Amino acid sequence: MPSEPAVRRWTPTWPIDLVTTLAVLQHGRHDPTMQVRAGQVWRATCTPEGAATVHYARSGADVLVRAWGPGADRALEEVPRLLGAHDDPTGFDHGAHPVMAAAHAEHGASWRVLRTGRVMESLVPAVLEQRVTGRESSSAWSRLVRGYGQSAPGPAGRPGRDDLAGVPGLVVPPAPRAWAGIPSWAWHRAGVDPGRAGTITAAAARAGSVEALSGRSPAEAGRALRTLPGVGVWTAAEVGVRAWGDPDAVSFGDFHLARVIVHALTGRTDGDDAQMADLLVPWAGQRARAVRLLVLHGGHRLPRRGPRATITDHRGW
Repeated sequence: MPSEPAVRRWTPTWPIDLVTTLAVLQHGRHDPTMQVRAGQVWRATCTPEGAATVHYARSGADVLVRAWGPGADRALEEVPRLLGAHDDPTGFDHGAHPVMAAAHAEHGASWRVLRTGRVMESLVPAVLEQRVTGRESSSAWSRLVRGYGQSAPGPAGRPGRDDLAGVPGLVVPPAPRAWAGIPSWAWHRAGVDPGRAGTITAAAARAGSVEALSGRSPAEAGRALRTLPGVGVWTAAEVGVRAWGDPDAVSFGDFHLARVIVHALTGRTDGDDAQMADLLVPWAGQRARAVRLLVLHGGHRLPRRGPRATITDHRGW
């Protein structure tokens, strides 16, 4: 039987929506590191003290968190920061646009910019998502994590145990040494081209310095991260809004994001990064908040045009 978990009960000062807050940490519906069940979240992570499985659930106005593994105490200590206690939405001008006002009314009270402090856990999936479809990147992430990660401590690492309240079989993401040691054929089989594989391997080899970036301001950390070969503005923003809780990080260069934001605010379907940047000026300093609220808002949908993007088979190299 799994050992008894460490437990923490925490009372946020806002009516937190756990699923919406933590959703940005899930990479595909079948992410082996995280699953959502009935409004509760199970997550596997690797803390400086070791692996941890963490279960988040609402209990009235509180958040009840249980954790297993050598990293359990660290995971519980980090709960407020992870769920956005550091984030200050004061001064966000949600009235600057009617659509933003509606988005804020729908999600603004219950959502905050989270902060994991785990750079590699955000950087690796971001690199895998470069220049490919979501289906390709989530498949690569799942395959590599299952192949080189470790079974999550506690009940969540026991797949198929429906008697344990539907707990999923989770896997802790590989440690930096494991990412650095993945052979070329394994990247190949996962559909990851040499460029992205090389970026992850290089970052893993410098993991100590990479993780230390969490001690800097988001702007400084982003600039430093972009000195790594293969890490540009888009990748640094994807890391910044997760690992560092950067409320102003915008993923310029995203295949869909500019069109979504421009359409939400203007109705146009031909949006680009320059137009998105201009439209986000009223929320300078909190543009990540603006983008997330608009993406979450159900009051608009970008019309589809043409077929879905073709999945590129990188295994041909």
